[in-house]
Amino acid sequence: MEPGVIRKLDEVVVNRIAAGEIIQRPANALKEMMENSLDAKSTSIQVVVKAGGLKSLQIQDNGTGIRRDDLLIVCERFTTSKLQKFEDLSSIETYGFRGEALASISHVANLTITTKTKDEKCAFKATYEDGKLKGDIKPCAGNQGTQITVEDLFYNVPMRKQALKAPNEEFQKISDVVSKYAVHNPQTGFMLKKFGENATIRTQAKSSVENNIALIYGSSISKSLLKVTLDDDILQLQVNGFITNVNFSLKKGMFLLFINHRAVDSANIRKAIDQIYSLYLPKGMAPFVYLSIELNPNNVDVNVHPTKHEVHFLHEDEIIEKIKQVVEAALLGGNASRTFYTQALLPGAPEPAETSKLNESTGDKPKPDYKFVRTSHNDQKLDKFFGINLSRNASMNESTNNGDELGGSLVVPKQEKLVRETKLTSVLNLRKAVEDLCDRNLRTIISELTFVGVIDRHRVLIQYDTKMFLVATRTLFEELCYQMLLFNFENLDAMTFTNPLPVRELAMFALQDAESGWTEDDGPRDELAERIEEILISKAPLMKEYFSLYISADGMLESIPIVVQEYIPSLAHLPMFVLRLATEVEWDEEKECFDTFCREVARYYAKIAFTKADAEYKWEVEHSIFPAIKQYLLPPKSFAKNGSLLKVANLPDLYRVFERC
Repeated sequence: MEPGVIRKLDEVVVNRIAAGEIIQRPANALKEMMENSLDAKSTSIQVVVKAGGLKSLQIQDNGTGIRRDDLLIVCERFTTSKLQKFEDLSSIETYGFRGEALASISHVANLTITTKTKDEKCAFKATYEDGKLKGDIKPCAGNQGTQITVEDLFYNVPMRKQALKAPNEEFQKISDVVSKYAVHNPQTGFMLKKFGENATIRTQAKSSVENNIALIYGSSISKSLLKVTLDDDILQLQVNGFITNVNFSLKKGMFLLFINHRAVDSANIRKAIDQIYSLYLPKGMAPFVYLSIELNPNNVDVNVHPTKHEVHFLHEDEIIEKIKQVVEAALLGGNASRTFYTQALLPGAPEPAETSKLNESTGDKPKPDYKFVRTSHNDQKLDKFFGINLSRNASMNESTNNGDELGGSLVVPKQEKLVRETKLTSVLNLRKAVEDLCDRNLRTIISELTFVGVIDRHRVLIQYDTKMFLVATRTLFEELCYQMLLFNFENLDAMTFTNPLPVRELAMFALQDAESGWTEDDGPRDELAERIEEILISKAPLMKEYFSLYISADGMLESIPIVVQEYIPSLAHLPMFVLRLATEVEWDEEKECFDTFCREVARYYAKIAFTKADAEYKWEVEHSIFPAIKQYLLPPKSFAKNGSLLKVANLPDLYRVFERC
């Protein structure tokens, strides 16, 4: 048998093989692009995923951007702005350095880059295939930073695509990557969402590690955190992080490890920490651990693995021993409140041979009953104590009835809508203002609330931890609607009227209402109604494009936006809403226009109190309004002072009252 002839592989084959080492799944591609965004000093990173990242994976940042001239070679292999000579590897401090990420992605997907630097007058858009520029670089509108869109990942590597998990599982891996980097980079705001859906992860810029852990992984973890710090000049080692105390455990542990700010894994460090916790936690349980380790870059070899998932470093044994010591010290120092539970013995059963004497030996008392939080999402609602069973029967009846009075009824669509990216600076500034004004303590309370029950048409009762709060329903809901309109700008679904409503007649109804403040000095009602119709028809294209509120050329109101799912606004207030759109919205200035328009829509949608039957009202408050408030509302600082949330009870305080009785 003759030996085979050795041939040089085609360059395309070589590049696709290399790409397979670096881009193993959508989460790898996102990690590479996200690290590039962080290297570009971004303070906002937004990720949109479709079909687990296989159909579409888009990341947008507000970093320094890519120069137009660099777009020619940005997707060629081994092109980078972070490395010039091999010796630079010994002191590399940036995330990326190989110059292979974008090149590898372009060999297994369709890649499009839209970017703008601070000094350029417009953005530029370029498309790539197999590492080469496809077509011309085109000028376009865009904000400073870079947007990268990866479509049809692994379209030319079918075996790799078939080996991947289901889209939901791939999305979970993407979510895991974003979560880790959001925790480690609190100075940057992160947003992750599925295509056509609301955000799964949203953190604010200039936050903190603790706040982001609470927001992403839950308050049960954040309440159990112990801080660990270490500074060793001899080993040139710094360690900062958070670990959970011995009262907290998970069936599947969470281990977030960063070495020189790069997310990596270390089997030896993980094993060392697991050994420590095995002395404290039940068998099969594990902790939450976040560690940020900083070493002298000269002592770290980051060029071990193509995905940079593994690193090697000098003095590994000594460093791990130091980490074990600081973790053990933190656990022992935070062990004062450790709680043990014992099971009652069955009749005739022998006493156990040994009983834990930890509390006796340390002089610590067991955790008092009033420190335990008792909540149940199913059977501890306020209505239980009044024998009320709430369900939503004929949930659309109220809205339909109101519509019939005006001559139409609403139909809510089910289909998905293509998500569009918002590039208007005015809207982005309004969103940033909402985020900057957010009260983090109130956000924690709202995101972890347990709904207790409706008190009346103005207030509800919620529980957070051991505290009970009285909440102004309409105030919170109006602010939520305003924020939803801003953050879903251009992407709102529409509710359509089966019989469109005449705007002029709606305006006449409103002018006959005392709330309108009309007097004879204002002029005839019919002339004012005609003027209102003219204004709204002239602004109809804007309202339709950005807010899915459509008024036809002949003055018929055909649709209004869906702001919160499973909620239909009361049509009884629709005439006044139409009047205020024409008179209260500042149509001449872009930013003020969007701000006042969203405020007026939110004001109308929040008028829920007196137009619905009790059962309908309570169902919507519990199952539609407050779940949305819990998930999305960023409460402004003013809510802490204006009585929107009032603490009415605290379990430890109640125990003291009962003790005096």
